[in-house]
Amino acid sequence: MSKLLLFASLLISLTANAQSYPWESPLRMAWSSDGIHFGPNSIFQDSSGVPSVIRWKGDTLICAFQWFRLPQNTPSWDRVAVKFSYDAGQNWTQPTPIVVSGLPANYQRPFDPTLTVFAGDSLRIYFSSSDGLPMGGLSQIVNCYSAKSYDGIHYTYEPNARVDHLTKPLIDPAVIYFNGGWHYTAPIGAPQDGAYHYVSPDGLNFSPVPNIPSDNQHNWTGNLMINNETELRFYGSGPSIWYNATANGGVWNGFVNTNIQGGDPSVVQISANNYWMVYVGQPYSTGANEPDSALLSAHVFPNPASNFIRLFSTEKLTEYEYAIFDTNGRLMLEGLTSVNSMSVEGIPNGIYFLKIWAGGKAGFFRFLKN
Repeated sequence: MSKLLLFASLLISLTANAQSYPWESPLRMAWSSDGIHFGPNSIFQDSSGVPSVIRWKGDTLICAFQWFRLPQNTPSWDRVAVKFSYDAGQNWTQPTPIVVSGLPANYQRPFDPTLTVFAGDSLRIYFSSSDGLPMGGLSQIVNCYSAKSYDGIHYTYEPNARVDHLTKPLIDPAVIYFNGGWHYTAPIGAPQDGAYHYVSPDGLNFSPVPNIPSDNQHNWTGNLMINNETELRFYGSGPSIWYNATANGGVWNGFVNTNIQGGDPSVVQISANNYWMVYVGQPYSTGANEPDSALLSAHVFPNPASNFIRLFSTEKLTEYEYAIFDTNGRLMLEGLTSVNSMSVEGIPNGIYFLKIWAGGKAGFFRFLKN
């Protein structure tokens, strides 16, 4: 399918959904005996995205994710939360927002969480953040940071960036210990751009190695996992969820598609023939068609957009708050502005959701960046 046709089909799908905003997408879970063919899926957590699951302390599993806990626009809205399972994924606790102490006050709140285990039973969470809010969308000030924990809920910020690209933003980190060292990957941009690849002896100081190649059907947005202790896999997004594997951390064997359609997957191997996957599912659908804006009379143009989106409203707005989300529920840009245009030049091509607050009203809009 061409990129244009893919975008068109996604737009049709989104238009058919009454609830198609990031906070209306659930995390779903499914089981498999081989990590390829998964059985029926079910809801893991509503109004959530960007999951990362790991095995911790024997049969305990811990899953971190971006949680859009209602009501919107409160201190608990769009925060990283965790759930625990003490019976190998059969039952899960209620979500609990994490606390990161020591994070500089001017830094963005953590997003895109990835969990790892180090030094026995200690936990480290890697996440995206920046020193202040980037102007005009994602920029090179967005880096990968980390914090450590002993209980999975309370974390202590570890100073300085783990990975810092001088000219590009770093989002969606995936980190794991394999074959005597730590591996970090992150999508470069469009699926065909592949992924950045960094390695580290201690999980704190990373150095770049050759990027991982890809194509336009395989997006390196997802998570790393170890299969049978001898193979490193990355599960990623595309027309269907897929994985690629390596035995040495450097040479990748090729793409293997699963039977699951969704985004941003994370997989854990619980036993030799037992895999558990959590991923971003399709938005809840009622079959109804609702207008893009709910309360605020306005529309966004141009759509599709290349560098800027502009807001036209008959209500003569003088100042408004805005937030832009991708289809996995990840916050890409937010701010307060007194002009009617926002730069989207730094955001990868794709479908996005814009929310506007002004004069006690809110509006929701979909737009395509290409």
